[in-house]
Amino acid sequence: MDKSCSTHLIDGDGTFNVSGIDNFMKEIKLAECGLSYAVVSIMGPQSSGKSTLLNHLFGTNFREMDAFKGRSQTTKGIWMAQCVGIEPCTLVMDLEGTDGRERGEDDTAFEKQSALFALAVSDIVLINMWCHDIGREQAANKPLLKTVFQVMMRLFSPRKTTLLFVIRDKTRTPLENLEPVLREDIQKIWDAVPKPHAHKETPLSEFFNVEVVALSSYEEKEEQFREQVASLRQRFFHSIAPGGLAGDRRAVVPASGFSFSAQQIWKIIKENKDLDLPAHKVMVATVRCEEIANEKFSSFIENEEWRQLEETVQSQPVPGFGRKLSSILDVCLSEYDAEATYFDEGVRSSKRKQLEEKLLQLVQPTHQFMLGHIRSGTLDRFKKAFDNALNEGKGFAVAARDYIKYFMSQFDEESADTDIDLANWDASKVREKLRRDIDAHVATVRAAKLSELTTKYEAKLNEALSGPVEALLDGASDDTWPAIRKLLRRETETAVAEFAGALSGFEMDEETREKMILRLKDHARGVVEAKAKEDAGRVLIRMKDRFSTLFSHDSDSMPRVWTGKEDIRAITKTARSSSLKLLSVMAAIRLDDDADAIENTLSLALVDPKAASSTNKGTSVDPLASSTWEEIPASKTLITPVQCKSLWRQFKAETEYTVTQAIAAQEASRRNNNWLPPPWAIVALVVLGFNEFMTLLRNPLYLGVIFVAFLLIKALWVQLDIAGEFRNGALPGILSISTKLLPTVMNLLRKLAEEGQRPAHTDPQRNPPLAAQSFQSGTNNYSGISSSASSEVTSENGTKHSNPPEDQ
Repeated sequence: MDKSCSTHLIDGDGTFNVSGIDNFMKEIKLAECGLSYAVVSIMGPQSSGKSTLLNHLFGTNFREMDAFKGRSQTTKGIWMAQCVGIEPCTLVMDLEGTDGRERGEDDTAFEKQSALFALAVSDIVLINMWCHDIGREQAANKPLLKTVFQVMMRLFSPRKTTLLFVIRDKTRTPLENLEPVLREDIQKIWDAVPKPHAHKETPLSEFFNVEVVALSSYEEKEEQFREQVASLRQRFFHSIAPGGLAGDRRAVVPASGFSFSAQQIWKIIKENKDLDLPAHKVMVATVRCEEIANEKFSSFIENEEWRQLEETVQSQPVPGFGRKLSSILDVCLSEYDAEATYFDEGVRSSKRKQLEEKLLQLVQPTHQFMLGHIRSGTLDRFKKAFDNALNEGKGFAVAARDYIKYFMSQFDEESADTDIDLANWDASKVREKLRRDIDAHVATVRAAKLSELTTKYEAKLNEALSGPVEALLDGASDDTWPAIRKLLRRETETAVAEFAGALSGFEMDEETREKMILRLKDHARGVVEAKAKEDAGRVLIRMKDRFSTLFSHDSDSMPRVWTGKEDIRAITKTARSSSLKLLSVMAAIRLDDDADAIENTLSLALVDPKAASSTNKGTSVDPLASSTWEEIPASKTLITPVQCKSLWRQFKAETEYTVTQAIAAQEASRRNNNWLPPPWAIVALVVLGFNEFMTLLRNPLYLGVIFVAFLLIKALWVQLDIAGEFRNGALPGILSISTKLLPTVMNLLRKLAEEGQRPAHTDPQRNPPLAAQSFQSGTNNYSGISSSASSEVTSENGTKHSNPPEDQ
């Protein structure tokens, strides 16, 4: 059998040997085992042969008691060794014996600590006990097991440990009779242990596997003892396999983390004060007071008044919440005091404090719910009151300050009503959250109001500036931009004055106020600039409209009639100069008083290029061959010089047709109005027609014949609409006139005959002369009749225009 490695894991003072176990693990290469390892420990009374059993069972070399020196403490603290020849790797711990005289009568803390450590770390725990101690209280380690069971369930998650009771020095009593008694004692210990609420009904088998084995006396029946130990040793081979002694173990720590895990478990055990109970009286008080506290806690949970209060608070606030809850808590604690009055005062007070903490922990969420109701209700009331105050016209800052103060004091009063006598809870966090929510709402409303106010005055500026600026730009003249500047200054000052007055209610700092006012001023300038840019995009259309208006209408805005007397050149120059004025006005934004030479440059370059060339004799540079204006920044330029030149070229091309049409109309009018023949023709007529003229003077009757012929020809001209007939061409006109000539002549003769047959009227007032109706300076009755007839045949439908004569 190979030599066993061992180390002193925990010394007699309770110090954990960190370096020792690390060296031990390296020596046996435990980290390479993974989860394939087992831990065995042994506990029992002092000098009961634990070390001897382990040495024979696992081949260890633990120090054994010298029988010739009598009973004494051999093992101090906890030793650990590797079992020899057992697979998988098995570690065994030898615990200091219990009930030893060296540690004293009442100092059982280390016994409990070491026993709890063994149960928490080990997969298999050997409980070494004398056969004749079965049925006894102290010798069978019942109080120790009871305390260890109780604390283990509170501190650690159960890992299904196997408890192997080893009965030493077996008597003639059969094992079949001893085992039931031992199992019954263990079950009683388990039933008596106070358990957490989650494990009230959990059976012992859920946490522990109980096994019993009996061994003969080592001193009296050594051979038989060795055979029985060898048989027991076989049970530790493959102990972690299903069906093995540790086959049901849970939550196994990997072998590489065993050292750290054991160290942390020992630290938790050392810090747990419940294991340091020096006296039996204190132990009993601890167990009983804890049971009473648990019972009262459970009864409080089931209390109908508490459940109704808790349920109501989930949905709505409860008036007098603190008073009602304090009353329920006081009743619960009073019942605890009445039942625990006779137990140890220190334990009783400690458990009462624990009960108070558990109760307060239970009711605290409900208390927070109540504070939440108060907070939300206060916030809602603040929002409503604050909004109403603003709607009534109260100053923003004054309303916010007054209502915040008022509603925060209301919250303080209502939250004080929820205070519980037992607790010293602070509502400051809920109060701070309420204040943050109120401040956030005020900030949101403030931003909305300021935005609304800014939008309102921006809209007023839009309305006050857009239309007038557009009208001023449309009427482009030398006073356009000065008028726009004056309009902008006037409207901006008015809006800023009103805006500043509205901002005074917000009590903002001067810097913020100035920024908002400056932003409003910038908006006003932006409106003008935007309108100017918009109109600049339509400048060509406006130039053509202005040219058309000035060119086609006279000074009285009446449409021109081109009679031939108008000076088209001058009118064209005037109209184009006005359009150029519009172009120069729209070329740049002039909201400052700085002077510029845009108009002069455009006039010289576009309207009067000869003057420009004579002025710039020394240079041949085109003043418009540039993308910038002198003294005008790019940000204020709307139309660059190059663009102006291009627009003017397009403008002239599109208005040329209008000028050409006017010239053509004037020439046509001149031709139509010039009815006299040329002077040479007049002289020729006078010379060649002298004889005919003298003949007419000698015979005036010819004049009458000629006049009557003229009237007839004129009547035929009107009746036949000769000008209209020839409008569609010469040949269609001749054909149409030839078909209508004879009917028209016959109709004319018939009407003349009817006029001649009318009886004369004696009443001069009822029968005025026809000549007087046609010519106020008429010559004779015949001419009057002819004139009347001529006027009647001018109607195309043959309707008479003179009234028929009435009978006398």
